[in-house]
Amino acid sequence: MAGGLPGRLLLRRENPGKVSFLELFFDLAFIFALTRLSRALLDDPSLNGAFQVLLMLAALWWVWFVTAWSADWFDPRAPLIVTLLLWTMFGGLLMAAAVPTAFDGHALVFAVAYVAIHLGRATILIPALRGHPLQVRSLRVAIWFAISGVLWVVGAAVAPAREVLWALALIMEYSLARLRWPFPRLGRSTWPELQVNGRHLSERYQQIFIIAVGELILISGITYSESGLDRDSTVAFALAFVTAAALARLYLVPAGGRLGARIEAEGPPGSKLTLLAGYLHFVMIAGVLATSVAMEMTIEDPGAHDAGQLVVGVIGPALALTARILLAAVVDGSRPWARLIGVPAIIVGGLATVRLPQLVNSAVITGVLLLIVLFDAMPGLWRFSRRSGERDASDQRRHGEQPDA
Repeated sequence: MAGGLPGRLLLRRENPGKVSFLELFFDLAFIFALTRLSRALLDDPSLNGAFQVLLMLAALWWVWFVTAWSADWFDPRAPLIVTLLLWTMFGGLLMAAAVPTAFDGHALVFAVAYVAIHLGRATILIPALRGHPLQVRSLRVAIWFAISGVLWVVGAAVAPAREVLWALALIMEYSLARLRWPFPRLGRSTWPELQVNGRHLSERYQQIFIIAVGELILISGITYSESGLDRDSTVAFALAFVTAAALARLYLVPAGGRLGARIEAEGPPGSKLTLLAGYLHFVMIAGVLATSVAMEMTIEDPGAHDAGQLVVGVIGPALALTARILLAAVVDGSRPWARLIGVPAIIVGGLATVRLPQLVNSAVITGVLLLIVLFDAMPGLWRFSRRSGERDASDQRRHGEQPDA
């Protein structure tokens, strides 16, 4: 079997699993998708508009997540896997292009592209895995995606039921992954069958989060360049940049690289942690997307009083920070007090500025994020300072000098 087609497709589990160029190329589709989603939310920041954007983001995230999980098992240099990634990328671009009108005239484009991505993956992999245990795993997943695909297509065709049917399809898909895709007579996947290279998936999560933060900077920069570059817009743009830097720092430090090691240490059961991390990253990216929209609204009109801007401006950072706290708790049990206090502080800060211009709202929330970063870093700075002092005192003793008081 090792010399057959499955053997040539699969990576060895001891392979370091470095992210390939093609995977990074695939992420370009997600950059485009995030810009379309932020524009859709900006055009309709109502509760219904936000729910529609959430559904589309959940679908696009599921495409990215399932593809990243699949790519972890296969050699990205194999021609068949190259074809699979390019197929998924093109389908993702079609979905992203349809985002602005996915609940109007182009629902069928969005839904059919989504279903075609998942069924196309099965069409490519199932024949290629003939004789390998992973063929049954791929078959289970394909059957369930075919069933949920009916909800997607019917929802696209029946406008009044679209949100409900698409939401049901997503709930079913996200839940079935946690249940390991059970199906009558085919059983369910075992955790070893779902085992991943933790360091590879952890690196992919980091990259996609940085892409989300990069979208915040990109959209803020484009909006600022079209704003006339006046004083208030410049301040708003600076706040957007500081917010992006703070969110990136809060994500990467201190446990940015610990997820992979924890997954590897757990072995096959680590797949449950990988899946949970996928759900939490979805929440984090949703939070960054909402923050991006809030900053864009602030740059466009710093002196306006907009309830929609206030809501997304508060919910965005609060969501991202809450999901990051939960991820840290799951990975290493840490519960940093600054972050725990920071979530209610963001909400209180937003409520306290409800009658003030949105530039003030953004400044307060950015200030809270900076304080969280500062207090987050203080224990590390204290330990560094103490170690430096101990080294200096040791050097002085070594040279016969009296240590400084």
